[in-house]
This record gives sequence, C-alpha cells and structure tokens, in this order.
Amino acid sequence: MEPKPPERTVGGERKHPAGDTAAGEGRRARRHDPERRTRILDAALDVLVTDGAAGITHRKVAARADVPLGSVTYHFASLADLQAQAFAWYVEQQTAQFEDLFDEVRSRQDLVEVLVDLVQGGPSRRRSAVLGFELHLAALRDPALRTLTQQWTRDSRAVLSRFTGPEAAGRLDALLEGLIMHVLLAIEPEPREVTRAAIEQALGPLTTWRG
Repeated sequence: MEPKPPERTVGGERKHPAGDTAAGEGRRARRHDPERRTRILDAALDVLVTDGAAGITHRKVAARADVPLGSVTYHFASLADLQAQAFAWYVEQQTAQFEDLFDEVRSRQDLVEVLVDLVQGGPSRRRSAVLGFELHLAALRDPALRTLTQQWTRDSRAVLSRFTGPEAAGRLDALLEGLIMHVLLAIEPEPREVTRAAIEQALGPLTTWRG
C-alpha cells in the first residue's frame, strides 16, 4: 500500500493536499459546469423581461445566472451577441411549445379553444409574450434579428396552416399577435367570449377541416 501524502500545516491548521478536501472537490465540480451557457441564456431572457433590451448588461446577466462576469464574456463575444443568442434560444423553445399546443386538436372547436387559451394565458404566458414583443422591438432597430422573427412567423403559420390553410393561417397569426398585446396592456381583462368571437371571425367558414 502506498503511503498517504503527508498533511501540511499552515498557521496551526491541517491542510490536506490539493484534491483531497471537500473544498477541492467542490472547486472541481464548479469548474465542470456543462449547463453554464444555457443558464446564462436563461438569465439573459429573465433580464430582458424585467429590464428590456435597453437595460440588459453583462453584469446583470452574470448576477442572475450566478456566474462570474468573465463567464459571460467568455461564452459570448459581445452584448449584442448575447442578446441575439438569447432571443434565438427563446424562439427555439417557443416554436417547439407552440407546435405541442396542437397535439390534441381534432376539430375546429378544439382549435378555437387552444387559440383562446393562448391569448388568455394569464401570468403563466406573460413572460413569453413580453419576450416576444421585446424581440420584435429589437428587430425594428437591428435588421440582423429580422431573419429570426421572419423564420418564427413562417414556422408558426406552418403549424396553423395544417388546420386552416395558408390564407387563414396568415390572418390568424396577425390577429393573435394583436390580441396578445391587448391582453398584456389591458387594465381590465378581456372576456374569453370576445377573444373567441375574434378568432372565429378570422377563421372564417372552413369548408374543409384539415386537422
């Protein structure tokens, strides 16, 4: 059996060789952090919700993600790069979630109810809606982000088009954005019946159900 490395003493305290102590193990675990980049992106989205695109900074994101400031600048070349990748991460998640909403749609009425729920989602959907409008506002000033918003629109309309056809899908997509904005800004909640009537009108007479 190999002898154990001798213990060192510093100021009367026993110090184990590097790697033997729990603290050393903790430091190694801290360095091995494969989810750090995703945490930073999620933190950036949180900051975008609370402070908007105009208020995001490296320091705010690092504090929200509980990582050193250098980690943010290591993973992302600039603040613009961080914001663009955070928005891309958000769109990727939203595209998948939007498609999942329609898994159980079997009739026109199912479709209407899903869309009403999407608009009237309440606090659970507020974060998503705020981020969506922050992205569109940022894209007005940054043409590079418009590719992202256009692809998101195409993907959303493709999902709707499976049930309605492309023309009605375009009407619905535009209507949904407007309705969601009104819900975000409303002082008094809009009745579900009003939302449902608007969606029914945008759908028009679907002579052939595509679901």
